[in-house]
Amino acid sequence: MAEGRRGLGRGLSALLGEAEDIAHAVAPEEGVRAIPIELIHANADQPRRHFAEAELAELEGSIRDKGVLQPILVRPSPRKEGEYEIVAGERRWRAAQRAGLASIPSLVRVLDDNRAFEISIVENVQREDLNPLEEAAGYASLIGRFGYTQDKVATVVGKSRSHVANMLRLTQLPESVREHVILGRLSAGHARALLTAENPEALAELAVKNGLSVREVETLARGRSEGPKKASGPRRAPKDTDTAALETDLEDVLGMSVDITDRGGSGEVRIKYATLEQLDELCRRLTRA
Repeated sequence: MAEGRRGLGRGLSALLGEAEDIAHAVAPEEGVRAIPIELIHANADQPRRHFAEAELAELEGSIRDKGVLQPILVRPSPRKEGEYEIVAGERRWRAAQRAGLASIPSLVRVLDDNRAFEISIVENVQREDLNPLEEAAGYASLIGRFGYTQDKVATVVGKSRSHVANMLRLTQLPESVREHVILGRLSAGHARALLTAENPEALAELAVKNGLSVREVETLARGRSEGPKKASGPRRAPKDTDTAALETDLEDVLGMSVDITDRGGSGEVRIKYATLEQLDELCRRLTRA
């Protein structure tokens, strides 16, 4: 399946150039070489922010045993002459440092800031190295910084369009809920279910405390079972099946949270955006001929 595929994939290959282009680099400073660890530094625009200790320890052990099997991707540092900035492979670089390596095999490419940022996001997503919130932020950056459509993001990273749209919706979650997802207490499925909850923070705490499944969270979020009570105000009546299905379809298309209120054939549609880029995209869709 495309979404479970590891490695570079067609999307990143297209960004980097085919294998023969890499092997025969056009610039003399490009190519694969061993670079001293101390001459390489992390990229501040790296989409991955959380490095699990267990994963680093496991990779460190593998590097001690077998070495670094695949070069990291770097570019000449735009700020420090003679040094290099990581484009993809920071986890391998960190683990190599812990394993005591003096140098690490690196593929050097000459890339500007935008290209380096673009490739970094794509590479991390295709390797499944990002947690759901980091992945969502990466997609939002591709849309906001490069003007990508959701269709283009899906093509480049090798995911379905509905997957990209669903991941983008996660950026609308409250900070406390996002923290649970980042730390692995809740899955992306839990997070998507919480988007429809009236009080996502309270329901997230309940899910973490009681180990609720995604289906149980979905049921509570849609009001089909007794969930956390609101502090005040009347409880909304549960949506009928057709309305709920229509909301889901619109959310998949727009990548934003949609709430439909129907009152016997009339009502309103509310669309919640998380960034100005999402608002711009919505306006473009509504005004497109």
